This record gives sequence, structure tokens and C-alpha cells, in this order.
Amino acid sequence: MMEIKKLGKYDVVVIGAGHAGCEAALACARMGKKTLILSINLEAVANMFCNPAIGGTGKGQLVREIDALGGQMGLAIDKSFIQSRMLNTSKGPAVQSLRAQADKRRYHEEMKAALEAQEGLLLKQGEVIDIDMDEDGRVRGVILRTGAYYEASAVILATGTFLGGRVFIGDCAYDSGPSGLSPSVILAENLRKKGLKMRRFKTGTPARVLASDIDLSKMSVQRGDERITPFSFMTDEPGRNRRDCYLTYTNEETHRIIRENMHRSAMFSGQIEGVGPRYCPSIEDKIHRFPERERHQVFVEPEGLSTEEMYLQGLSSSLPEDVQEEFYKSIAGLENVRLVRSAYAIEYDCIDPQELSLSLEHRAFPGLFCAGQFNGSSGYEEAACQGLMAGINASLKLDGKPPFILDRSEAYIGVLIDDLVTKGTNEPYRMMTSRAEYRLILRQDNADSRLTEKGRALGLVDDARYEKFKITQKQTAEELERLEKTTVPPSGINELLVSLGSSPVENRVSLSELLKRPEIGYDDLAPADPERPALPAHVRTKVEVAVKYAGYIDKQTAQIEKFKRLENYRIPEGLDFQAISGLRLEARQKLSDIRPLSLGQASRISGVSPADINVLLVYLEKSRRMSR
Repeated sequence: MMEIKKLGKYDVVVIGAGHAGCEAALACARMGKKTLILSINLEAVANMFCNPAIGGTGKGQLVREIDALGGQMGLAIDKSFIQSRMLNTSKGPAVQSLRAQADKRRYHEEMKAALEAQEGLLLKQGEVIDIDMDEDGRVRGVILRTGAYYEASAVILATGTFLGGRVFIGDCAYDSGPSGLSPSVILAENLRKKGLKMRRFKTGTPARVLASDIDLSKMSVQRGDERITPFSFMTDEPGRNRRDCYLTYTNEETHRIIRENMHRSAMFSGQIEGVGPRYCPSIEDKIHRFPERERHQVFVEPEGLSTEEMYLQGLSSSLPEDVQEEFYKSIAGLENVRLVRSAYAIEYDCIDPQELSLSLEHRAFPGLFCAGQFNGSSGYEEAACQGLMAGINASLKLDGKPPFILDRSEAYIGVLIDDLVTKGTNEPYRMMTSRAEYRLILRQDNADSRLTEKGRALGLVDDARYEKFKITQKQTAEELERLEKTTVPPSGINELLVSLGSSPVENRVSLSELLKRPEIGYDDLAPADPERPALPAHVRTKVEVAVKYAGYIDKQTAQIEKFKRLENYRIPEGLDFQAISGLRLEARQKLSDIRPLSLGQASRISGVSPADINVLLVYLEKSRRMSR
């Protein structure tokens, strides 16, 4: 029997140093908690095992929110990006999202350096095999494979795809974490024994090939933006684009090869049990689900400045290596490629997130918090924001303070956590702008206005960030007022308006009114506005959006006020839903299982009808009157 050796005592132990674990550990340490973060391999710290990029539609908003609260992801990608693009620029600001191609090795180094430099935080290599709990299920510490024991008042599980990891390439299957690293098998078994409701999800990654083997002349080039927009509100000099990306397509020959070998895919041969991400399917799944499509996009992306490896986005697969080799070479520009890393699918254990509270603490095990892909989500950004919130709430719990909860009207983070905990998920959850009901309010440009004061109150926003935030707020407010008060005569503006394809005016008009015109941007008015102050780009963007969309923003703000009335109607802790006559049996069970904090959260639970909400409202109102 292995000898257990007590090696130290910490306030919080974080299991896993991926994107969730890094944000969790940094948040805990910055909030004054002695923190230990453990990783099976230190090369796995913030590693990008799938696509080498941060951000994207809906995800860019999450990164901005993490940054506004005092997190690390935005700072790390601003220091390590090699190409930056704003997506959906032809659409409104509600759906515009920033995406940056990363030097994945540099990103790993930046995040690892942040962990190592953080006061009160120790990064250590070690495999956790069990979580020690008392007879009431309360966390006491963690046990490592070596027998080392670390006491802890709170533990954050952020295991990514390592927990029970199993890799599939054709008919070959073996226990493994991502990219050939060791899986966490013993911990998975012990969590099941403790009674956590575990599930199997699946994800995958495409092959990597060498840039020198690719004929880029047969592909369309995708360049970064001329004006770089940083992710972090703290980044003044965002750097420059260093590499291009490229676009090519599959073709009928590619599809023929895959169709003829579909039975050899681990996904279609029945080997894989786990549920995969609907919004990021393998190439064989795409061809199976969309047989009418003649081609599919393939994005060819560099993995960094110090490597020749290229990532083939859109071509993840669990087909055998010989088939992979054949179908990759059928694609224009890839005829001579050699696979330096084969594509694979990976199955892993995750939890049913409906076992968690909105604070991300497990309802049955006090002091156990969960974050990232362990909660059934996919993606680096989704993981990081959960890690941040789990770290915040673990720290608050140890201080005896109420949890920090963001609702759906305050942040994409609130949407994501509410979706997971309240609605649950039957597949790896991916954030998209369409999931947010109030996305015009939850824009990426105003994440600091929404969240930095909250981060300051938590102790995550330092003096430098807070001073910069206050300057931005002051500049924005003053410029909005100036635009409203500054008017120009027809003689001073009509020539410019006509040149911009806008109709001339007959009377004096304010700059604010002119900026409301869809064809006119803030910078377009500069020739007619010689007194304007020199403002940074992010302030100019805030001003333009606030003016152009003022009516829509007011309308959505009114909708949020209605939403808040239900959200602020609190449900007493420990309420016996089974005793409420009039509730349907399914509603009683769902409400008892999920334990919603408010009437608003209760209304979003699958299986709870509007009629059930009315019954619950009447019951609560009656109880309140009787208690007066």
C-alpha cells in the first residue's frame, strides 16, 4: 500500500493547468489565497492542443470579459499573436468578434511565466489521483500518485480532456491525453466512486503538416487587419501581423476517399461512445451529414514562428493514417504533404453541469469547484472564463462571502454558466453570439464598462488597470457630450457629406446627429471637426457605437429591466419544491435537482413550464405575506 505523506497546506488546490486551471489559480492567488496548481506535465500549461488561436465569434467577447475582470488570457494572446482579425465587420457591433492566430509555444510560455511570477501561487508537476473528503463530502485535500498529500479548503477540478482520455485513430485506440501526454485514469475512477455523475464527450483535432510541403499558390491568402485591435484593455502597443493564413477546399475526390473508408473511421465503426461537438464536426461527419455539399473549407494556419507545422482547420478525423494521407493529398495545395502529427479523436470524462450551482461549486461536495471542459464545454475561451469564475467563488467561499454570479444580461460569461448549469448540455458546449439574448449590450467594446468595477471590488483589478479604465470612461463620456453640443453649418459639412455618399443638410446639425447616419463613421467627420481631441482607437469605437445604436441600446436596456425583475425574485434556500401542490411532477423533480436561485433561473429549466412558474410565484408570494 502506498504511503501517504503530508507535504503542505494550501487554501486552494487547482487540478489541471490548461486554460481553465490557469485563470482559476491566478484568480485565487490574486485574491490572497495560498494556491497550488498541479499539472500532469508542465508542457501542458495553457497548451493549444487543437487550433492555435484565441477568440472567434462569441469567444472574442469572452476573452474581453475575462480581461475586464482582471484575468490573464487577453494579455497572453496580445503578447503572442502572429495574426489578428476582426470577424463579422460587415455586420453590426453586437456580433463582431476578435480572433487572433497564436504562436502556441509563445502563448504557453507567457501563461507559464505569469503563473510562476504570481505571488502566493506554486505551479507543480504532479498527477492527482484522488480528492480527500470528510464523511459529509467536504473537501480536505488531494492525493498525488507519488503519495504526496496536500491539504486544501477548496479544490478546483479543471482536467480538460485528460480525465479518462482515450485516443482513436482508425481501429487503433489507446489510453492517452491530448498530443500524446499521459491521461488521468485513476482520478476518473475515484471521482465515479465518490458519486459524481460522469459522462463521455469527444473532440478531435486535424493533422499537422509542414509549411515547406504546401503549395500556397493554389490557395487563397487570408491576411490580418491593417489596424490591430488588442484583446486586453491594458495593451497600448498591440504589435503587428507576422504570418498569413490560407484557404483551400476539399473536393469530390476527397469525399470519395472518405466515403469509401467511412467504415474504418472510429466514429462510424462504433468504437467511440462519447458525444462530439455539433459545431465542430470531423470531416467524415460533415460528409455524412451534408452529402449534397461539393466542397468544404480548409483553413491552413501556422502554429508559430519557430516551427514549420501548419494546422489544417476543418479536417479533424478519426480515420486510419493511410486514409488520412490519401485524402489530405487530394486537396489543392496539399498534394505533397507529409503528416507530422496525425489527426485523432479523443474521448474524455466530464461532469453533468446540472450538478453544480451557479458559483460552479458542486452541490453535493462543499469546497469542490469545477471548470472548463470538465463541465461539458468546448474551447479555450469557454474554459478560461469558467476557471476565472471558479477561482473567484472558491476564494469568496473561504472568506465566508456570498458567491459572485453574473447573470445573462451582464456578460457572455453569465450566459455560458447559466446555460450549462440551468439548461445542461448533451454535447460539448460552444459559445456563439446567438446564445445571448442581450448581445447588443454585451458587446466586446464595452466589456470594461460592464465588468471592471466588479473586478476591482473582487480585488482582481490592480491600480494601473483601474486608473486606465477611469480615464477611458471619462474620455468616452466627455466626447459623447461634446458631439451632442457641437454643431456645424451646411457650408461646413455638405461637401464632406456628399463625398461620403450622404445627403446634404439645410440647417446647422450636431456631430452626434451626423454620426447616426449609417454611411458615416466617427473618423469620417474629422475634416469638419478640427477641435476634436486625440482619442485612442478603443475610445473612438465606444463613442461611435454608443451614438449609432443609442435607440436600440435603450430598447434592449428596457428588456433587461423586465428580465431583472424575475432574476431578482429570489427563491429561499432549502425550499421544499416537493411540498408545493400544483407543480407538475417533472417540475418538482427538476427544481429539486437544480435548486434555482431565482424565479428567472427556474423559468429557464427544461421541463419547467410557464404554468409551473406561475404556481411557484403564487406560492412564494403567499409565503412572504404569511411571514410578515
